[in-house]
Parts: sequence; C-alpha cells; structure tokens
Amino acid sequence: MSIAVTRRAALTGLAALAAGPARAQPGWPARAITLVHGLAPGGPSDIIARILAEGLARRLGQQVVVDARPGAGGRVAAGQIARAAPDGYTLMTIPSGHAVSAALYKNLPYRTIDDFSMISLLTEYPFVVVTHADHPIRTLADLISTARSRPAPLLFGSAGNGSLQHLAGELLAKTVNATFQHVPYRGSAQAITDLLAKRIDFIVDSPTAELEFIRAGQVRALAVTGASRFFSLPEIPTTAEAGIPGYTFSSWQGLVAPAGLPAAVVAASTPRSPGSWRSRPWPSGSGWSGMIPALRALTRSGPASPPISTSGPRWSTPPRSSGSDEPD
Repeated sequence: MSIAVTRRAALTGLAALAAGPARAQPGWPARAITLVHGLAPGGPSDIIARILAEGLARRLGQQVVVDARPGAGGRVAAGQIARAAPDGYTLMTIPSGHAVSAALYKNLPYRTIDDFSMISLLTEYPFVVVTHADHPIRTLADLISTARSRPAPLLFGSAGNGSLQHLAGELLAKTVNATFQHVPYRGSAQAITDLLAKRIDFIVDSPTAELEFIRAGQVRALAVTGASRFFSLPEIPTTAEAGIPGYTFSSWQGLVAPAGLPAAVVAASTPRSPGSWRSRPWPSGSGWSGMIPALRALTRSGPASPPISTSGPRWSTPPRSSGSDEPD
C-alpha cells in the first residue's frame, strides 16, 4: 500500500463508483435499492456502505437504503442475502471475513461463493494493533513480552466471534506463541468503548474504526499489519518493522448480490474509473480516511485479487480457545 495516497484521493476514488452512466436491464431500478451489511452501525462496514450508497443513488437515480443487520460476524445477513431474489434490489457489502467463513464453519446455511454474485472489490486496508493510551504496553514488543510473562492472559476485544478482528487476534497469538483471552462484542464501537474504559488490553481493528481515537490520543497505535506503512498513520511501524514479519495481512470490503444477478445489473453496479463526482462535501472526521479504494473486479479466483476462493486458508485453523464456533 502506498503512503502517497491522500485522504481526498481515497474518498474520491470510492465515490467514483457513481461516476459514469448506468446501463442495466430496462426498467431497473424502478424503486429503492437496499444495501445490506452484516456488522454494527457506525463501524467500518457501515461507513463504507454509506459512502457507496450515496454514490450509487446519485448514479442510478434511485434511493439506496443502508440496512445494518449485525449478528454472528456478518453470517446472519449473508444467509438472508443468499436467499433473496436476484433482482438487483438487494445488494450487500462484505468484509474479507466472508471468505473465511467456509473454512471455519461447517454448517453455514449458505455457500460463500456459489450463493452470491460477485460485483466489485471496494476498498483494501491493513489492520492496526491498538491499546489504551495509559497502558504500560507502549510497543508491539512490549505486548508480546507482557503476554508471555504474566500469569493471566491479556484481553483483546473484537467485533464478535468469528469476525476478522477476532481471527486477527488469534493469529497474532499463534504467530508469537502467546496466549490472549478473546472478549467478543457486537461491533467495533462496543469494543473500543471498553478499551477506552480500560476493561480490555488491546484490539486489532481497521484504521477506519480507530483513527479518531488514535489522533485524539485516547488509544495508542502499536503497529499496522500491512506490507508497508499506512498513508493515514505514516508514523506507525508495520508489524514487520516492529519485529514480527510473519504477521502481515490486509483486509478488504466487496460488493455482492444474490446468485443469478443479471449481467446488466452487475455491470451497472461495477466501479468506474475515479472521477470528479461529488454529491456533498465529505465529512472532516478522521475515521473517513482509514481506507484505500480498490476499484476492480471481485472474483471467485484468478488474477483480479482478492479471489474469494483463496482468502480462507490462512485463517482456517484458529486455536480451539477462539470460540469461533459460537454465535456472537
């Protein structure tokens, strides 16, 4: 990820989903479109969905309503979308955790690939490891040494059992051979609240969720998980720079619909090249700068990464203690 990407460029790029004329099957869309996501309101998925909804509404000439349906790390919403009619009036943004689900859960009520029409990749971003500002842990090395030396495990919060934040914490434990205790919440916002209240020790989360608190000095960023430093946090080292080269990964958000979506609707919903589209001034809140637009096809497999079918293997064997088989 290049640190040369600016906040304005990032937001303009994502809003470019609305640039260019929409061409779809005759008569579509004739009514409002529902854009679903499966995580809590106010979190990274909600922010991305609302940017996308505004752009699509302007481009398509119909209202696009964001519908947050949190539960089980997004699996409840995914099951509902998999059973919806493929008529173009129900779309869904998915996090990269969607691709991991098939490797973790044997009894999913849907197929993570075959029950969805893949429309577009939207954004990519690393995660950031944070603790509260008053914590004696001041670096990633401190976190690891503390986890290995204290009798009680450090507590890490996540957006819910089976969420990518949960799996990221478990992967960190596995990578550094340490033990952490997972504390699941119903969304990132609740986890951050408890971090600020010093009830938990750290979170591994998206920059979109954490930037406001990092810049306000309320939480301390220890490292970012990308291969290079993140444009919104150029002063924060990567995990490799902090001494853990094996803990490098990025997350993404994509746009899907029920399987069988007409090709013309897929084409009309697919990103165009970045342009000068604006529907209103962008908010100045720092949380909006925690994403990098990635306007390209979301594929089942092949060169237009991230291929859905190959996103799961690295995350497929979390420790038994993760609790990932339990609903959140």
